[in-house]
Amino acid sequence: MQPLTLLGSPVKIGLLELKNRMVMAPMVTNYAYHDGSVTERLVAYHAERARGGVGMIIVEASYVHPSGKGFPNQLGIYSDRLIPGLRRLVDAVHAHGAKIAVQLYHGGRQTRSAVTGQPIVAPSPIPDPTVGETPRELTREEIGELVEAFAAAALRAKRAGFDAVEIHGAHGYLLNQFLSPYSNKRRDEYGGPLENRMRFLLEVVRAVRRAVGAQYPLLYRLSADEKVPGGLTLEETRLFARRLEEEGIAALHVSAGVYETAFWIIQPMYLPRGCLADLAQGIKSAVKIPVIGVGRINDPQVAEGILAAGKADLIAFGRELLTDPEMPCKAVEGRLDEVRRCIACCQACIHELFLDRAIGCTVNGRTGLEREFPLDRAPRPRRVLVVGGGPAGMEAARVAALRGHRVTLWEKRGELGGQLALAAAAPQKGEIAVFRQHLADQMAKLNIEVRLNTEATPEGIRRENPDVVIIATGARPAPLDIPGADGGNVISSWDVLGGRDGIGRRVAVIGGGLVGCEAAEYLARKGHEVTILEMLPQVASDIGPLVAPLLLGRLKDLGVKMLTEARVTAVDIGRVVYRRDGREEALEADTVVAAVGSQPEDTLAREMEGSGIDYFVIGDALKPRRITEAVYEAVRVAHQI
Repeated sequence: MQPLTLLGSPVKIGLLELKNRMVMAPMVTNYAYHDGSVTERLVAYHAERARGGVGMIIVEASYVHPSGKGFPNQLGIYSDRLIPGLRRLVDAVHAHGAKIAVQLYHGGRQTRSAVTGQPIVAPSPIPDPTVGETPRELTREEIGELVEAFAAAALRAKRAGFDAVEIHGAHGYLLNQFLSPYSNKRRDEYGGPLENRMRFLLEVVRAVRRAVGAQYPLLYRLSADEKVPGGLTLEETRLFARRLEEEGIAALHVSAGVYETAFWIIQPMYLPRGCLADLAQGIKSAVKIPVIGVGRINDPQVAEGILAAGKADLIAFGRELLTDPEMPCKAVEGRLDEVRRCIACCQACIHELFLDRAIGCTVNGRTGLEREFPLDRAPRPRRVLVVGGGPAGMEAARVAALRGHRVTLWEKRGELGGQLALAAAAPQKGEIAVFRQHLADQMAKLNIEVRLNTEATPEGIRRENPDVVIIATGARPAPLDIPGADGGNVISSWDVLGGRDGIGRRVAVIGGGLVGCEAAEYLARKGHEVTILEMLPQVASDIGPLVAPLLLGRLKDLGVKMLTEARVTAVDIGRVVYRRDGREEALEADTVVAAVGSQPEDTLAREMEGSGIDYFVIGDALKPRRITEAVYEAVRVAHQI
C-alpha cells in the first residue's frame, strides 16, 4: 500500500515543528503514584508510543491544584517537587524523536471529594448529574488562586522540558464549566453572557502566556458541542475559538461532550469513525491557526481523508495508540495492512478508568505493561502447540511466534475466530470482525502452522510432541436450569447470533446482561417481538457507562420490553412462567433464548492433568470473561514460555 503523504507531512504549531501530523491524544492512565508523581510504568508507556513514530505526544490531563485531581493515580503538575519525574518522562519521549506537551487540568465538579481529599469546587453549586456531589461555588479570590495555579503549572512544564502545554477546556471540566451556561449560573462578572463566561478561561490563558513567554506554544482543547440541552453548541464555541486565537493560542484541539454525554468524549463502536470531524471543520472555518481533529479515528486512511477534505490540520489518535503504538510508522511506510485497530469497545480503557483502576487495552495486552512484556526474543526457542483459534489462542500464537518460538495452532472448527464471530454478529459491532481478521492475517504473516478441523486429544498432543501446550479452548453456553428448558423452543443466545433459523415471532430472552441485550437487539431488528426477563433490578448491569445508555436507547426505540426483578421458574410450550413482585405471571413466547452466561470448555485441560506435558490454560477455558482477559493472558503466557 502507498504511504499516507498528508499524515506523514511536517507541520508547525507556532514555532514548534512536528515531523508529522499525528498527535497522541491525552488519556488519563492512572499509572502515576498517588501523589501525582511520575512512575517508570508511565515513562515506559509513553516511550513505546514515541518509538512508534507519532509526531507529538500530549500527556494526560495533569492536575494543577490538589482540589482538581480527578482520579486516584492521575499525573500531577501542582508542585515543583514533581519536575524531576516529569523531566525523565520528557527525556524518554525526546530520545525517540517525538515532541511532547502536557495537558493542564482541573476537574471542577467532575471529580469527588474522596479523590481530592477536600470539598469539590465549581463555578456554581450545581452537582454534575453523573457524579452527584454538590460542589462549593468558587469565590473571586479562589478563582484568582486557580488562575495562578495554571500559570505555575505551565512554568513547571517549561522547566521540565515540555515542548508545549495544552490547556484543558473541554469535557465538562472546570474551564468548560465556566464557559457553559449548562453548568455556570453565576450572577457576577464570571457568569451570564458569553463575554462573562469566557472571563476565567481568558484570565488563565493570559496568565499562562505571561509565565512561559511569548514564543512558547500554547494549545487549547475545547468541546465544540457539549451535546446536552442548554449546553454549549458550535455557534458559541466558534466565537470563543476566535478569542483564543486573538490571545495567542497556537492550535485548537476540537472534541465534544461532557460527563453526561461521555459517549461523545470516548466514542463506542456504535458511533461512526471520524464522528467529530465536522465539529473540527466548524472551528477551523472560524480561525486561521491549526486545528487538531479527534474522535474514533482508528484507521489512518480515515485520518488522511479528514486532512484531505480540509476538516483539520492534524489528527489526534487516542485509543488507537493504546492498541497499536507503531501505527504512525506503519502509516507513513504504507504498511496499513499491519495496523491493529482499536475496536472502540471501551472495556479496558475508559471503563477501567471510571472504576479508578489503571487503564489497558482489550486488544493489546501489553498496554501499560511494556516493561513486563518487552516482546524480546525468548532465550530458548521452543515448539509451542496452541489449542483453540479464538482471541486467546491466536494472540498467544502471535506473541509466541514474535518471540522466536515455532508455533502450531489447532482449531476444531473450520475457521478461526471463536466467539469473536458471534460478537461481531451483534448489531453495530463490526469492528470486532476487523480484529478477528487481523489476528487471522497474523497467523499467515508469522508462518504459524494452522490446522483447522482438528480436535485435540492428549494422545494427539503426545504424537505432536510439543515442548509446551497453550490450551485456549474457550467456553460453551451455560444451560438454563429450570423445568422445560430442554424443550425444542429453547435456544441459546449463541444460536441467535450464529444465525439460527426457525425463531418464532414472539421471543423471550432470559438474561439482561450484555449478550442478552445484544441478542434482543439482533432479533428486534429482524422484526421479532422481544421481551427481556432479568432477575436483577436493572438490565445491562454488566455493561460499562458509555455503552449501556446507547444500547438501552436502541432497545427502547426498537420496542423491546424489559422486565426486571423477574425470576423465570419454568418454560412451557408457548409461554414463560416467572415470579415478580411476589406473584407468578406468564409471558407468551414462541421461542425462548437463554442468555445466562457461559462455562469453560475445559475437557482437554482436565484430561491433560498428570500427563507430564507442560501446559497452560488461558482465556475462557480457564474462566469465562471478556476479550480483555483472554488477550492479556495470552500475552502473559507467551512471555512465560
